[in-house]
Amino acid sequence: MKELYGITVAMVTPFTEDGRVDLEGVAQLTQMLIDKGVNCLYPCGTTGEMLRMSVEERKQVAQTVVNTAAHRVNVFIHCGAMNQEDTIELVKYSQQIGADGAGVVTPVFFGANDRELEEYYVAVADAAPDFPIYLYNIPQCAANDLKPEVAERVAKRCKNVIGIKYSFADINRTINYTNVNGGNFSVLHGCDRALIAMLALGCKGTVSGIAGVFPEPFVEAYAAYEHGDLPLAQKCQKVCVKLVDALRGGSNMSYFKEALKMRGIAAGHMRKPQLDLPQEEIDALRAQLESICAEAGISIRL
Repeated sequence: MKELYGITVAMVTPFTEDGRVDLEGVAQLTQMLIDKGVNCLYPCGTTGEMLRMSVEERKQVAQTVVNTAAHRVNVFIHCGAMNQEDTIELVKYSQQIGADGAGVVTPVFFGANDRELEEYYVAVADAAPDFPIYLYNIPQCAANDLKPEVAERVAKRCKNVIGIKYSFADINRTINYTNVNGGNFSVLHGCDRALIAMLALGCKGTVSGIAGVFPEPFVEAYAAYEHGDLPLAQKCQKVCVKLVDALRGGSNMSYFKEALKMRGIAAGHMRKPQLDLPQEEIDALRAQLESICAEAGISIRL
């Protein structure tokens, strides 16, 4: 089964000013990321404002990314939804259109106990038993935490559950995930500030929203680490950290979209009720990014 690895990009979803999904913008962003050398794509996740889209809109985005990527990189579609039926529908659709796998966040907002989380994932995975599935734990947003022992039980029951995306900066929990299924469990972390450290712990890579705006230092950091050039990897990591801070660590995707527009990508607008950045914040962001990029030798304009 194919896996996520390296610099996996959590993609934004461009919306037009009147709130429609901009599929041309999706295709443009997909092409840019592939051109910049990312390893995998992960659309329709948190960074992609998934819960603000309908099932049909999510299908359209998934189809556009898969078609544009054309098997040049691995594409895993995030399919977690507000109910189990929609999640299963999206997983089956992702397999149907030729995606390489799916990611599924824990149930959100409403509390779910360990037994409920286990049975949820087993039901989703069993709906597409030969399709690779990644669990996705982001407890600070989803309000439900997926424990390593629950992930272990799911992986034992479902051979197509091959890994997890973990987006909370807990080193001990991360280590525990890497030991799931006898160590045969693919762990990707979402803490961009600690990419090199997470690789050293045994993670296969990152699922990064920041890399969806500035893939260059992330791609270089990963390549340097893989080639054993730790000083270069650490140097690139410092640039990544500066970009993480400038883009508010992914807490507000409007920063991602404005930065992408500065780079010449039609990243569009936020979907309401979230609003685009006011002009004074855009100007401040531009000045900050210009300084970081000039120091790092990165061109803002693609």
